[in-house]
Amino acid sequence: SDWLREGSSCLKTEMVDSQYYLPNDIGISALDCRVAFRLLSPKEQMYAHYLSRASWYGGLIVLIQTSPESANIYVLLQKIFRLQAPQQLEAAATAAGLSTEEYQAFLVYAAGLYANMGNYKSFGDTKFIPNLPKEKFKALVWESLAFKQSPGDMETLWGCCCEPLYSLEDKQKQLGLGEKGISAYFSGNCCLEDAEFAQKFLDSKVYCTLERSGYYENCVELMTQIQHYHSLSGKSEVCCGKHEFEDSVFSVKRGDYAFLMEKVCQNLEKAKDYAANENQKRMLEEYIRSFTCGSVEAHKEGSRYWIKDKGPIVESYIGFIESYRDPFGSRGEFEGFVAVVNKAMSARFAQLVSSAEVLLPELPWPPAFEKDIFLKPDFTSLDVLTFAGSGIPAGINIPNYDDIRQTEGFKNVSLGNVLAVAYATQKDKLTFLEENDKDLYIKWKGPSFEVQDDKGKYNFDQTAVRNPETGELISSWYKGSETWDSKFSTIASSYEECRAECVGLYLCLNKQVLSIFGHEGEDAEEVVYVNWLNMVRAGLLGLEFYTPESKSWRQAHMQARFVILRVLLEAGEGLVGLRECTGADGRPDAVITLDRSKIYTVGKSAIQRFLCKLQVHKSTADVEGGRALYEGYSAVTADGTHNFLRLRETVLLRKEARKMFVQANTYIKGDAVELVEYEGSAAGLIQSFVERFPDDAEEVEAQLREMTCMDSSCWC
Repeated sequence: SDWLREGSSCLKTEMVDSQYYLPNDIGISALDCRVAFRLLSPKEQMYAHYLSRASWYGGLIVLIQTSPESANIYVLLQKIFRLQAPQQLEAAATAAGLSTEEYQAFLVYAAGLYANMGNYKSFGDTKFIPNLPKEKFKALVWESLAFKQSPGDMETLWGCCCEPLYSLEDKQKQLGLGEKGISAYFSGNCCLEDAEFAQKFLDSKVYCTLERSGYYENCVELMTQIQHYHSLSGKSEVCCGKHEFEDSVFSVKRGDYAFLMEKVCQNLEKAKDYAANENQKRMLEEYIRSFTCGSVEAHKEGSRYWIKDKGPIVESYIGFIESYRDPFGSRGEFEGFVAVVNKAMSARFAQLVSSAEVLLPELPWPPAFEKDIFLKPDFTSLDVLTFAGSGIPAGINIPNYDDIRQTEGFKNVSLGNVLAVAYATQKDKLTFLEENDKDLYIKWKGPSFEVQDDKGKYNFDQTAVRNPETGELISSWYKGSETWDSKFSTIASSYEECRAECVGLYLCLNKQVLSIFGHEGEDAEEVVYVNWLNMVRAGLLGLEFYTPESKSWRQAHMQARFVILRVLLEAGEGLVGLRECTGADGRPDAVITLDRSKIYTVGKSAIQRFLCKLQVHKSTADVEGGRALYEGYSAVTADGTHNFLRLRETVLLRKEARKMFVQANTYIKGDAVELVEYEGSAAGLIQSFVERFPDDAEEVEAQLREMTCMDSSCWC
């Protein structure tokens, strides 16, 4: 209608700016790990402490991986807050002419940079800038005690980051490759074709992961992601030097993160003294070897010992893990986590895993697409003590090495205290649902997530198998050093998330699964309904993470959920309804509905067919077919029954900012470990980071500036 068209054109100016700010009322919650931590023995607390220290030092690498300016902004903020806590700095803000709202915006920006480990959102990869004028930000810096004590140094720092701090040029609005966005994984003059060529070289040398590619005419320079430090003994497994390849020369170097990796290894070495068993000791030894000598194989070996360490009281994983933010989908971002087992929820997950061999035949593909022997994963619910990286997920399924997953297993980890606060929803902020659905949604969203969080990453026999879609023998498979990520590259992460979500939707219809989580009768039906309702709503919300200008998705999970929404809308027969309307505030709105009577018929059939297609394309390495299918459903257009481009503007208008988490610190006092917690606010989050590196903050900051300076030639 005319009013919608006029409304959307008026909204564009308003929304384009607002999506790049963090609102002053953004949700910030403290992750409560007090009870779980205090139940640990003194030895277990020491083990958790040193693993946390290793994680926090390594997590700083994400600043360098995110954007050219992130580390400098981090150092600027740390220097200010180390001398003046947020409450003390407020007087300087008033003297600099900031209003109460502007000072809160400054605190929220600082908290956001710490929580995301950079100035791009960890969920969605959109840049965020301070929601106060640039001159006010500068005035506050100049009024700070840090500036008064070291004016020359602070002015230099401000000069390094003041322009990119506020810049919203098209390329800088989101992470991406070439003209589509910013990436610190590749130098500024790299495009997708360059990335593909680099991957071709890496495959030829059987490299598993590299960090940065800088292209200079006919020479490609690659910096290895896992770094060597000093001159420790042990033969490196990284083939440094120059390599000729297809009329080009690749120069492979190492040493980018030497200082931070040394800190990581020092703390892993200390953690070894408090390991509970031999598997944990061997795991840490292999991680140290990996981070010292640059050996991906050592990290894989450490992951094998990690898998063997069944049901530990203190769980952890560390390294360059997830490839979501690499525009090519191959290079890993650093993360490290430490968590304590939640025994009650873990027992439910263990029961689910025990039932897996009965549930596997329920999945919609032939038995030939399963391995002869099902490798039971270790599925645990944990309360997070430490999660260092760009963001904290609600659950993890690792390791990501396909060969290990297929032959040796993996672990599923549900992060209970993250779920407890991340999925708490206020009714007045619950968008795009009918009123009678909102109460059900709030009551059952948490329980429905527990049932849904079944990653569905099963193994397959990829030879002598007939395609269930065509009845013909499969004609494609993985060859040599090819992997799922290297073959499906840019769509691999999202495609896999979509497959996992579909498995969760499909299996939640199984009464045995519901019973394991304590849901019977009418309650079970409510859980199923809210689980499916949550998915279709998430598909609509996912439009926030689509960039029309580059026709690209910025977040793998949300792209996957939009795809599922499209599949269920396409199923027809009134299963899912989506209509645009006018909200109570007179602005554009939308309502999504789900006919619960058709979930077990129309819905199940639609997911069954789509899941089977996803499975076949993946397991047979059919990149062409898989891309056509997935990119077709991922397309966001104004054509057809629904104008998704216009709906995207409505979603942006009514979006709620993603919550941020405040994490505790641990310190050794005498022979004991002390847990220090902080309030769930911007000030609390800032203070937690100020106190995170009490012994060597200045040295850490100096090293971050040096690393940034070393990389500066990549962005010229």
